[in-house]
Amino acid sequence: MKTKLLFISLLFSIGVFAQVVKDYDPAIQRVTGIQYFKPVESHLFTGDCMPYYYKGTFYIYWLLDEGHHAGLGGLGGHQWALSTSEDLVTWEHYPVAVGIDEDWEKSIKLTLICTGLVIADKGKFYAFYSTRVKDDKGVHEQLSYAMSEDGGKSFVKQHPNPFYYAPNECISREFRDPKVFKDKEDVYHLFISGYKKEPELDGFGGYLVHLVSKDLKDWKEIESPLTGQVATPECSDYFKWNDWYYLLYSIGGDTYYVKSRKPYGPWEYPTTQAFVESWASVYKTAEYKDNRRIAVAYMPCRSNNKDFDGPIWGGNMLLREVVQEPDGTLYTKFLTESLPAMSPLQMPKIEIPAGSKNVSYSKGKLTLNSPNGVSMASLSDLPVNYRITMEIEPLSNYDEIGLFVRAADKGDRGYKVELNANKESAFIYNTGINTVKDLRKTIILDVILKDEFIDMNINGKRSIINRLPEKKGQKLFFFLKNGSAVVKGIKIYKWDNARW
Repeated sequence: MKTKLLFISLLFSIGVFAQVVKDYDPAIQRVTGIQYFKPVESHLFTGDCMPYYYKGTFYIYWLLDEGHHAGLGGLGGHQWALSTSEDLVTWEHYPVAVGIDEDWEKSIKLTLICTGLVIADKGKFYAFYSTRVKDDKGVHEQLSYAMSEDGGKSFVKQHPNPFYYAPNECISREFRDPKVFKDKEDVYHLFISGYKKEPELDGFGGYLVHLVSKDLKDWKEIESPLTGQVATPECSDYFKWNDWYYLLYSIGGDTYYVKSRKPYGPWEYPTTQAFVESWASVYKTAEYKDNRRIAVAYMPCRSNNKDFDGPIWGGNMLLREVVQEPDGTLYTKFLTESLPAMSPLQMPKIEIPAGSKNVSYSKGKLTLNSPNGVSMASLSDLPVNYRITMEIEPLSNYDEIGLFVRAADKGDRGYKVELNANKESAFIYNTGINTVKDLRKTIILDVILKDEFIDMNINGKRSIINRLPEKKGQKLFFFLKNGSAVVKGIKIYKWDNARW
């Protein structure tokens, strides 16, 4: 996600040489609990993530960001960092894998190295990425590539670089984020984000440029697999999973997908866009052992570190496991391996308002009955960071059900976590997701509170996360509006890993 967060005018007004992101030390980064990861250095952040799986190792290449694009006139000096794991539990971090290291890259004309992906072929790794440069005619993007002979840990730039420029029909400022793969005929493909100079309908010029090659050197353009988008479809992903083909792309940071039984469509647009989590930007995926699939995104920071301020580029890493239904629909859930070890926290006493006739607690079951308003119960003296799971059984139609977390005595100064069956929606305070199904049936709710993040999964299928840095209350409220339900199986966990 770069389109709405970059300020091109600033680049023109500042004459500086390309600045390399500095002071990143892979040796001091945490090696477990990679969920919500960022470098420990306060001025460094993660950007777009590029996962890849090869021969038992899961690779996450990620844009190393300095000061939210501050490295070069507000546009960063991005390089590719690398983290790997063989089990998704313990991770190893490496020095910069694709850096700003050639003379032409260090000149006044370079702005940054952008997103791409890698492919392993015949014992070598190839990294394809875009570079953004400025000349007398403006800002342009073009394709470059590099090769690794040490298992994808460090890359050597190849020649010629850049090796491909935007085709005539594509705006050169909107040509980036290559996705590389090889088909069953051993033909290499590149999908590149683009926007047409003269779209068929004004405002719908976003498309993917499609290049093919037999040797990774000579490329030709063929028919696009995706056209007619309202903006440049950034950071595309493409894969086959079981009997379905998938194409992912991001608009304004939100990641959408289409599916088909055939390699390049015709595409079906699912109503449940499970990768749209509001505060999770630019999902890409990679296969994993046992026919699993892992998705990785980044979460932007909030400007001024305030709950209601908007996103600024660069933040923390987010991992999900992807779930596939028989009809090809995709969902997401927490990736168990990415979380640190946890242990049960003794259940605090359920507090019920004095004189309440609508709330009861017996044998581990909390009954909320509020046909004409709101009923509630609470827990006190919780830590700031914890995980809570529960099962919610609706006994009737209802308006809203959920929690107030990190709250004060009456739920004030807290964050509302809401499920709304009528709207088929879920909300965490000031952000929400739609097309959340089966909220009138039994609901399995899993909520994580860790530092600035409130992260929730519903029924092992739908996830939503929000970044909320301000409130630190120690109370939790269960609430129900206009209906009745039983909340049972409540469990609370604390973090065992002090480094997490």
